[in-house]
Amino acid sequence: MNRRKMMTSAAAMLTSATAIHPGAAQSESRMPDSSKPPVPPVAQKIPLRTEQLGRVRVDDYAWMKDDNWQKVLRDPTLIKPEVKAHLTAENAYVKAMLVSTEPLQKAMFEEMKGRIKEDDASVPSPDGPFEYYSRFNIGGQHPIFCRRPKGKTDGEQILLDCDALAKGKAYSQVSAADHSPDHKLFAYAEDAQGSEVHHIYVKDLATGEILKEPVESSTGDFAWSPDSQWLFWPHRDDNGRSDKIYRRPARGGLKDDVLVYDEPDDGFFVSVGTTGSDAFIIISAGDHETSETLLIPAAEPTAAPKVFEPRTVGLRYSVEHWDGRFIVLTNADGAIDFKLVEAPVATPGRAHWKDFVPHRPGHFITGLSAYKNHLVRVERINANTQIIITDRATKAEKPITIDEEAYVLSLEGGYEFDTPVMRYVYQSPTTPRQWFDYDMATGQKTLRKTQEIPSGHDPAAYVTRRLYAKAPDGAEVPVTVLMKKGVALDGKAPLLLYGYGSYGMSMDPSFSIRNLSLVDRGWIWATAHVRGGSEKGYGWFLDGRKDKKKNTFTDFIACAEHLHAAGYGAKDRTVAYGGSAGGMLMGAITNLRPDLWSGIIGAVPFVDVLNTMSDTSLPLTPPEWPEWGNPLEDKDAYDYIASYSPYDNVTAKPYPAVLATGGLSDPRVTYWEPEKWTAKLREHTTSGAPILLKINMEAGHGGASGRFDFLKEIALDYAFAVWAVDKGWTKA
Repeated sequence: MNRRKMMTSAAAMLTSATAIHPGAAQSESRMPDSSKPPVPPVAQKIPLRTEQLGRVRVDDYAWMKDDNWQKVLRDPTLIKPEVKAHLTAENAYVKAMLVSTEPLQKAMFEEMKGRIKEDDASVPSPDGPFEYYSRFNIGGQHPIFCRRPKGKTDGEQILLDCDALAKGKAYSQVSAADHSPDHKLFAYAEDAQGSEVHHIYVKDLATGEILKEPVESSTGDFAWSPDSQWLFWPHRDDNGRSDKIYRRPARGGLKDDVLVYDEPDDGFFVSVGTTGSDAFIIISAGDHETSETLLIPAAEPTAAPKVFEPRTVGLRYSVEHWDGRFIVLTNADGAIDFKLVEAPVATPGRAHWKDFVPHRPGHFITGLSAYKNHLVRVERINANTQIIITDRATKAEKPITIDEEAYVLSLEGGYEFDTPVMRYVYQSPTTPRQWFDYDMATGQKTLRKTQEIPSGHDPAAYVTRRLYAKAPDGAEVPVTVLMKKGVALDGKAPLLLYGYGSYGMSMDPSFSIRNLSLVDRGWIWATAHVRGGSEKGYGWFLDGRKDKKKNTFTDFIACAEHLHAAGYGAKDRTVAYGGSAGGMLMGAITNLRPDLWSGIIGAVPFVDVLNTMSDTSLPLTPPEWPEWGNPLEDKDAYDYIASYSPYDNVTAKPYPAVLATGGLSDPRVTYWEPEKWTAKLREHTTSGAPILLKINMEAGHGGASGRFDFLKEIALDYAFAVWAVDKGWTKA
């Protein structure tokens, strides 16, 4: 684990449709008068025939992909005027259709904002003579990074004011910030477009000066060498892939950059960090099923990296340094839920691995952190988490668990290695976050902070339940439910069902200041922990990817049907919600069972799976083949993807109301995916329910960068959900 990181998030994948292909007439969205409903933009159909592996497909909306798209990601002002005109028309149509919800949007935004302590601050993290923390100003959108003398409440030094940094910019996101180990320099990575192209700047903390030229194209990740003399970072290529690791002198510039590692496989991503002991610099390379680690001794930061264990397809591992040896988290030897092995420093290869924590099916080890006298791991068991601490001297283990149906425990990394204190965070859907310092030697825990909800919050007024839905193949799918106490289970309460189900990412049952704005209005919020995620272990992930991807969709549908049968909502009062790869889930379940939903919210939805996985110019295509399959070379993969890809399976049927959102600078799910999808849905739907597209013209995959601006986007989504259940488009 790279514990030397202060990560932050302000909130924490030819032409376009109206401005038609050259020579075609431009469509428009007419604003409503007092008697006529708004008219949606109508996209011109310009068929593009593609032959691939002996299969033929025709895409009527392929022209929506701007041929200048890579430059547009870096500079949205370069978008073709006709493309901009169409997206502007779509945004005007959304505004016109949802004008009646604007008071509700405003109310929800104010509620969400009212649940945020505007001058909030993190719990300080000690490191040497200082303690480091971040805080917000009242009214501020972005964090301020600070330090002060350890144990003091005064003497604050501002390291970086992100509000000042963002001034005058439509978008600014500091994705990583970290001081040098000698406390003299401060580095930060800023994305100023939403395109995830980061510049890394280094600041002299004595003078306040920004040193020389910034790193110009990075993923936003970086690491200091433990001697503070070098900065290591991953280069981001034109396709959005981290392909190389460079280093430069801490006070150096562009001419001083040195290539450290060049990844030969264009399906792999690389990252860089340090071991908790600061004894090694770690370079990690991998895709969704295979990984490889290279090490550089911290005492020799200019040495060439050495491979820890050569990559083998299907073998995943990560490395920590502890107690004079390496501890490896790996799935080797069929350890589907991973195990820990130890390896000698002199001969660390797999031939010398020895079990340290043997594999236990159902105990998915998801994280590892090393301290001088203790080793800490996180396990996920049936959609909940536990923390287990191993004592170096006695080998005894101490678990930290919570006696609740649904909750989350997570580690919060610090800077110090030689310390008995570990910090963790507890939360549940009903309980705001609590930060604890835990003395690993004595077992004593100290509550350091409870997330403050200024507008008030009573956990006892809410109920969290864990249900299980039976999938068609008999799998038991967990569902986490949050609702107000006293809500009748008679099918009358509106239901929002959320899902993701890809890449092994777990949708943990966490606390959300946002979801309460629906729950407090009598809604039931449910999260379906479908296959493709890893809530029930790594096997749960494997059973929802590649040629088993459809399990994700049928799991979600089974969850909806189970909830309805138990009185949690009903067909005509259910909205499904998912983003990115979860947006693909939304597209698939909309095609499969349009009757189950009043509305669908697809946030930055990955819906054009077949075309995207067939286009190697796109940022994530080669690295994504292990997740979805390669339709360029594998006929079976082509046929399977074609059988579920949401865009390719839109046909004439009564679709529910749909809201799709996107970001013009999004490199993960490019803007034309939701654009094409909504155009095709509009063409084919027989229900009369509206199909809406909202594109943020100044942001990327994560939406707006400011903590309050982001809430406005969420308020729009939630207001749409209410509007969809009420069939607001049918009312004057």
